[in-house]
Amino acid sequence: MSSAFTTIALLQAAPAPSPGGSLAPFLFQLAAISAIVYFFMIRPQQKQRKQHEERLRNLKRGDMVVTTGGIVGEIVHMKEPKEGGAERSMEDHVTIKSAESRLVIERGRIAKIITPASSGT
Repeated sequence: MSSAFTTIALLQAAPAPSPGGSLAPFLFQLAAISAIVYFFMIRPQQKQRKQHEERLRNLKRGDMVVTTGGIVGEIVHMKEPKEGGAERSMEDHVTIKSAESRLVIERGRIAKIITPASSGT
């Protein structure tokens, strides 16, 4: 029974942590976690999205693509921007040929470009 009293006496004698402690370590940890999340998650995703959008703008006839619905096809026709008009947008229509079918899809619905058309011939 005396050990219980000794433990209680030691707990009462220990200094209590001050409620108004320094906020600097917490802010440092918060900044470090934010930096880690930005450099390992957000920044690579932004870079990958920009590269994909650039590839979509540079599509040509003959490119093999996969749509977001999983349809694999070859581009056979694309809406060309008019003279003096704005550059291609993600809402432009693209016609692809998949097996015996031709489908009209929006450029922004292309998920992946399998093989770009050869630029030689």
